[in-house]
Amino acid sequence: MTSQRKYGRGNRSSPNHETLPRGQRATVKLDTTLLPYLFDQLKDRSKSSVKSLLKHGQIWVNGKVKTHFDTPLRPGDEVLISHERAKTTFNNPYLRIVWEDESLIVIEKKDGLLSVSESQAQERTAYAFLSGYVREQDPRNRVFVLHRLDRGTSGLMMFARNKGIQEKLRNDWSTMITRRSYVAVVEGRPDPAQGRLVSYLAENSRMKVFCTDASRGKEAVMRYRVLQSNDRYSLVECELETGRKNQIRAQMEEAGYPVAGDPKYGAKTDPAQRLMLHAFGLSFIHPVTGHEIAFETPIPSTFRALVKD
Repeated sequence: MTSQRKYGRGNRSSPNHETLPRGQRATVKLDTTLLPYLFDQLKDRSKSSVKSLLKHGQIWVNGKVKTHFDTPLRPGDEVLISHERAKTTFNNPYLRIVWEDESLIVIEKKDGLLSVSESQAQERTAYAFLSGYVREQDPRNRVFVLHRLDRGTSGLMMFARNKGIQEKLRNDWSTMITRRSYVAVVEGRPDPAQGRLVSYLAENSRMKVFCTDASRGKEAVMRYRVLQSNDRYSLVECELETGRKNQIRAQMEEAGYPVAGDPKYGAKTDPAQRLMLHAFGLSFIHPVTGHEIAFETPIPSTFRALVKD
């Protein structure tokens, strides 16, 4: 979640109105409790709709959200009836929200979770979980896909909060996405220890991406650097200059150092019962503010354990 609003230490502090959501404000004149006060202020609404405002965190008293109907009110208290629902707490075992605003949501997903459904069947996906989350805030809300991570890949990815933001980022992806960095545990020890791989990728009928020539494939460029290594495995940082499907997996197989746990792309071992690929760095130019925003997540401990000497 993004940062929470903070006001004064006491309940009677006066918040800065510019930091509060938009809505109807009133100053309490007499001692009372919150629900009767709201019924009096909102005589044109049904009692159930007024109670719904409390349930969804749309009532603020002296700059703090209140959800209890019997909250005491005193003369001089400031009550705000917000037009916007409060953000819902998000707890999910498969992903966590790293950051969000009105335009974008950045998440970290676990390995084993699809980004988006690959069929018409209802499946557990990052897209489905986030769609449910934003619709709890407002049934009209939606999320829009910007890019994907393979089911077996963990790490950072982001979704747009509206169609216009999606189109703006997709139309200028190469300049607005300033960094996409991954770590992978690969079989063997890459030689040289750092370099730049340039390939041309295509996809066959079995849905496998492979390296080919320039006449049949799309250019794929990646920089890599070995961070740590032993006799069997190496921890490699991979930074994409292009964002082709399965690019890292295909290019590392072609180089002779397949990603561990990836038999589809040449791996002989599966030391952690997962694809050893993690999207740990993401930076982009915010499509509204124009500021660059950067995120990093820790390298999974299982990755480092495999490359200990």
